[in-house]
Amino acid sequence: MPSTYITSLLIRAVTVASCHAARSSCVINRWLVNPGRISSRAAAVSLAALPIAVAFLVGTRSPPRTPPSVVCSAASFSLPFRPLALSLPKARPFYPLAANGKVGRALKPPLLPSFSSIARPKQSWPGVEGDAALDWSAAHARNAKAFQQPTRALRVQAEGPGSQRSDKMPEKKSNEEGGAFCGEAVIAEFEALTRDAAAVQRETLRRILSENAGTEYLRGRGLAGRTDAASFRACVPLATHADVEPYIARIADGDASAVLTAVPITSISLSSGTTQGKRKYLPFNQELVKSTMQIYRTSYAFRNRAFPVEDGKALQFIYGSRQFTTKGGLTATTATTNVYRSEEFMPTMRAIQSQVCSPDAVIFGPDFAQSLYCHLLCGLLFADEVRIVSATFAHSVVLAFQTFERVWEEICADIRAGALSPTRVTAPAVRKAVSALLAAPNPALADEVARRCAALSNWYGVIPALFPNARYVHGIMTGSMEHYIKKLRHYAGGLPLVAAEYGASEGWVGANVEPETPPESATFTVLPNIGYFEFIPLKASDGGAAAADTSFAEAEPVGLTEVTVGEHYEVVMTTFAGLYRYRLGDVVKVAGFYNSTPKLKFVCRRNLMLTINIDKNSEHDLQLAVDSAAKILAAEKLEVVDYSSHADVSRDPGHYVVFWELNADGNDDVLQSCCDELDRAFTDPGYVGSRKASAIGPLELRVLQRGTFQKVLRHYLSHGAPVSQFKSPRCVGRNNAGVLQILSGNVVKVFFSAAYD
Repeated sequence: MPSTYITSLLIRAVTVASCHAARSSCVINRWLVNPGRISSRAAAVSLAALPIAVAFLVGTRSPPRTPPSVVCSAASFSLPFRPLALSLPKARPFYPLAANGKVGRALKPPLLPSFSSIARPKQSWPGVEGDAALDWSAAHARNAKAFQQPTRALRVQAEGPGSQRSDKMPEKKSNEEGGAFCGEAVIAEFEALTRDAAAVQRETLRRILSENAGTEYLRGRGLAGRTDAASFRACVPLATHADVEPYIARIADGDASAVLTAVPITSISLSSGTTQGKRKYLPFNQELVKSTMQIYRTSYAFRNRAFPVEDGKALQFIYGSRQFTTKGGLTATTATTNVYRSEEFMPTMRAIQSQVCSPDAVIFGPDFAQSLYCHLLCGLLFADEVRIVSATFAHSVVLAFQTFERVWEEICADIRAGALSPTRVTAPAVRKAVSALLAAPNPALADEVARRCAALSNWYGVIPALFPNARYVHGIMTGSMEHYIKKLRHYAGGLPLVAAEYGASEGWVGANVEPETPPESATFTVLPNIGYFEFIPLKASDGGAAAADTSFAEAEPVGLTEVTVGEHYEVVMTTFAGLYRYRLGDVVKVAGFYNSTPKLKFVCRRNLMLTINIDKNSEHDLQLAVDSAAKILAAEKLEVVDYSSHADVSRDPGHYVVFWELNADGNDDVLQSCCDELDRAFTDPGYVGSRKASAIGPLELRVLQRGTFQKVLRHYLSHGAPVSQFKSPRCVGRNNAGVLQILSGNVVKVFFSAAYD
């Protein structure tokens, strides 16, 4: 027998043993976390593999010179440590909340009463409800099959003309592209990455600079092939979007040379920020898709350890933006839409039990209101399967259930009739896709939904009432989204709120690996392999601690592992998509470390003045809006003496307030026209979209008594500020109560915009 053949048999035997060992570990982990959810058949398979697992683990106690590859449920992870380091989590008891809010006795995580007997009947097992009856092997086989063939709902021809999504799934998927998921292996990979974050950062920078050494942007910086951090910082300057905008514009216009990256940029992401009324263009490529999937998998692995879910769906209130083609033929759209349209997105969502309830036609629908209505309806059709309720931003979840309060009876009528309302949903592709799910009348489900809605008090706990097997609500809840946490808790009842990941259109920064932390205190642990990170130390101009409403004094940037706990920094990132030492504009506070990588708490945006929802308007944007509206005043020989602004979120929906002090009294009709022009002049896509969707209310113009800003000056002087450094505050936050009280107490006229009526 040839030696090569014997060698191949030995390799195959070792691979099979590794697979059984890792699979046994994953099943045992799941049993420890949730013993009631593992079938006898799965337990038998695991016990049969246990001797192999023990032999495999014991046999590798000494760290090998070459890191082994652990195969976990058909998903491969190269882990730089011995497999023995795969630790099993402690069993976590489930403490249910009683009606009075007190914690009850420890139980196994239960499946709450479901709609399954009404909406989607399933096989019943003695003593086990709903999806808990699914045997692990069958679930694994079904999930594996799902990656080879999309579900019926996802195969609906839903996206309409111009869609670039393919109905044909790739023949083979690696774990990075959404293969079968093993959370403990993902966590083990994360542990390895963060154990020596400095080394990972050095390798990440080396790879970025080596791959892109021949690009136009880097060639002229004098690196001469060097890839170390010291040379990089000495040769490549810090950059803002204005610095890289000319390069990105050339790429968008069709320059196929190696401008920013050696591998061509495949599409353009549109930032929600604006510069002189224009959208920001940012490079997007496959590396950003990979880092997105890594962030999703990592965050989900930790969430699933804290709040285990199996074989479910996610009610995701997500919306794709319309895309267009640049002069050079590149697709341009928002970063999230680029991700949603990637081949990796849907398989990864299935792998992490976050498959959306709605078909693609709803996600990419032409009308926000129609898509939102259909998201709610589709969620109810799969109510017993919903394990996660989520959106990119917390505001979107709040808005969804505010809408549900108004339209729930119409949704019930559609379910009862088995047909969509001809007036509520008119987009042909959306109607076709959702009608395929409705299929037939279901009066029993409609009656049950109505009964549960009628039993609610002021809609408290509507989410668990409608989706009894949901485990948590997930979305971005930091920064400007914190305002919506209170309302979100009202709708969520006792369900945990879990803050989503931290990133921007430019790229990702960190994952929430402590999902049980309240969203107000959420921190984000930096993944050291998704980019090279630096941090600019910030101090308040007066020498005190940095805060959201202060200007900053800067020091030289430091590396990822060189930050200090408790200090404030601006994030600087170098990405695989061609941004080098790019100032993200975010202010963060270092809350601690996870192994050797920092945990960041988001503080505020630098130079960001107005934000309520997904809108982002800077001081310059405000200046452009005021200048535009002031042209109307000029015809009446009026002028703006001074101005300020405020994001009023005291009631829903929030809205912008602009304070004007004029040099003389103005005609009401003229001032109304100015108010409308102010509203139209904010051209940030996030603002325009939110205004059209009524997620942000009409802009309010408050005309002040003459001399009001002199009172503001005196207020600052009374607190010890020197007059030489006084600047009229262009945006007044809620925490600046003294100035806000002066402005609000000197209003003589009020106007509300009719620009979007």
